[in-house]
Amino acid sequence: MAQAQGITRGLTNYGDQGFAAYLRRSFIKSMGYTDESLAKPIVGIASTASGFNNCHRMMPELVDAVKRGVLAAGGLPVEFPSMSLGEVFLSPTSLMFRNLMSMVTEEMIRAQPMDSVVLIGGCDKTVPAQLMGAVSANLPAVQLVTGPMMTGRYQGERLGACTDCRRFWAQYRAGKVSDQQIKEIEGSLATTAGTCAVMGTASTMACIAEAIGMMLPGTAAIPAVHADRLRAAERSGTLAVALIGRPITPKQVITEKSVENAMRVLLALGGSTNAIIHLTAIAGRAGHRISLKRLNELSDTTPVLVDLKPTGSHYMEDFFAAGGMTAVLRELRPLLHLDCMTITGETLGQRIEAENACWVDSSVIRPFANPIDPMGGLVALFGSLAPNGAIMKRSAADKTLFESEGRAVVFESLEDLSNRVDDPDLDIQANDFMVLKNAGPVSGTGMPEAGYLPIPKKLAAAGVKDLVRISDARMSGTAYGTIVLHVSPEAAAGGPLSLVKNGDRIKISIANKRIDLLVSPEELASRQAEFLEKSKNRQRATRGYEALYANHVQQAELGCDFDFLVADK
Repeated sequence: MAQAQGITRGLTNYGDQGFAAYLRRSFIKSMGYTDESLAKPIVGIASTASGFNNCHRMMPELVDAVKRGVLAAGGLPVEFPSMSLGEVFLSPTSLMFRNLMSMVTEEMIRAQPMDSVVLIGGCDKTVPAQLMGAVSANLPAVQLVTGPMMTGRYQGERLGACTDCRRFWAQYRAGKVSDQQIKEIEGSLATTAGTCAVMGTASTMACIAEAIGMMLPGTAAIPAVHADRLRAAERSGTLAVALIGRPITPKQVITEKSVENAMRVLLALGGSTNAIIHLTAIAGRAGHRISLKRLNELSDTTPVLVDLKPTGSHYMEDFFAAGGMTAVLRELRPLLHLDCMTITGETLGQRIEAENACWVDSSVIRPFANPIDPMGGLVALFGSLAPNGAIMKRSAADKTLFESEGRAVVFESLEDLSNRVDDPDLDIQANDFMVLKNAGPVSGTGMPEAGYLPIPKKLAAAGVKDLVRISDARMSGTAYGTIVLHVSPEAAAGGPLSLVKNGDRIKISIANKRIDLLVSPEELASRQAEFLEKSKNRQRATRGYEALYANHVQQAELGCDFDFLVADK
């Protein structure tokens, strides 16, 4: 029997379907709806407004605009609350709550009477959580993002959170910026609603959502305060109604080919390292697997085309004005699977063809024949230190360090790092490798964005701006440097990273995609036995979501999703 539409969809089970429909209608009428309104198909609107999420400050306006589009198209819009993940307001880290938000999103879509849904998000982990939940629920869905903030100004210089905040903080740590100056800068970095103004995780995930086909064309980069952002919201509501009559579900859109297209876009953007974790998790909900070795194959053949901070010079408002995702897709056309379906009912190829005449600022978005770099922004490294892989953002790194060997300076935990990194007696030199352990998915820290290890104060004061840093942690998409992340298996799971000691030699080779711990197998075997003995006394979470996370989160190369949420192939 066909699924009921509108208000009688998914009736509460009282053992009497007629009574359930009667009771639901009586209660919803208490909200003032007419019979005519209740006869319409329903579009759910997942609102992620929160006082703890500055990125979503424009949420009420976006919800209103979506409602306009739904009503104009003959549907009934019904807003419902969802979790909101404000990146800098969550402890220990927002990634820990991404899977929870995905579960909330999935279950609310499935449990409540809606025929399609518009998902409104923006801040880093919000969009991947919504897409993960939408894929699992597999109801027709439209992703809408809040959009990036505009830049601020400080002494005539444009500033954008959060790449510039890291640059000035490094100068402050080095004694080159005063207490008064850093306070003034603090008030100039984030001055409007919206997500970070650079190609950080939020902007990268918005671009990926568009590239993969889950968002209206040309809407990923519209600034949060631009009138076009509200027009995009209205059009998203209209599309959500259209999808009820000709349903296109997330699993029809998110395929092996469209995921590969999204990977190409990620590499061409020089996008966030976080995005590979999120894209892996999104793909996993549709039963597709991402291989880091395949990532390398794509990276070697995908040029970096976009000149945005943190790897370049410009900001998201410039990217939008320069042609945005339409221009990037057009330049990447020879590498893309053009037959992939999108939620508009067009294939990717048809979408590009329809917008083929758009103007492009080639100083921001380079032509395919004249890239910023002939190879993609990310590279996966394998070797004796990372048997299951590690990630480096080579577009944000110092190329002089790509082929290097160094002495390990080890920090056993985040607390150890905080306590000792600025100790003037710390034994460290500019050619050493900083190594952080126990910051991965199952470590109890939630895999924070701590991979951007601060340069020790004494080195920063001496003018050192970069050195090799290695960890099982993540790094903010707004950060930069020669930083190896997501080392897997992580230290807390007994990976080789757990065995590294001060003074060990480590070798990296970007050309060979290798990262190796230069310690004899015999010595490592001895250290492994020591680690296993110590790990017997390790305390583990025993209650609530923290325990669920610790017991079911997967390693980074599997997207850090819960093992019980991943779809079968």
